[in-house]
Amino acid sequence: MKIDVVDIPIPEGVNVILGRAHFIKTVEDLYEALMSAVPGIRFGIGFCEASGKRLVRHEANDDELRSLAIDACKRIGAGHTFVIYVRNAWPINLLAAIRSVPEVVEVLAATANPLKVIVAEVEPERRGIIGVVDGFSPLGVEGPEDARERRALLREKLGYKL
Repeated sequence: MKIDVVDIPIPEGVNVILGRAHFIKTVEDLYEALMSAVPGIRFGIGFCEASGKRLVRHEANDDELRSLAIDACKRIGAGHTFVIYVRNAWPINLLAAIRSVPEVVEVLAATANPLKVIVAEVEPERRGIIGVVDGFSPLGVEGPEDARERRALLREKLGYKL
């Protein structure tokens, strides 16, 4: 078995959602879920087909994000993997819609942080994701000032809390 670490580039202002699904219609159903979830969303979806023609299937409403999703899928090369690049929306507003797509098996990452995907190759042309590295390790424990900053961010800047 060979282990490969795949870097997933994430441009400024973009988030990536990585997961596994199981059927050729995944890209179309994810497209519909994303379009319904957030007005004004921009995205590109790639999906690694695991049998048949074994193509990277793709849909998008943004050609730059489509290209990024296709490239990420090709680099990962693991069957039944989907990659979604998103602009003008946050993963927190999309995850419930994505998880409600019947083909979706799991979501492995939803981030704007540096992302690496750990892939195992068990034989030629057979790869699978065994994990992800999302962001960086903690540098300490939140203190009172850090908690005040977190609460201000959520309430005043992002508007997620009352």
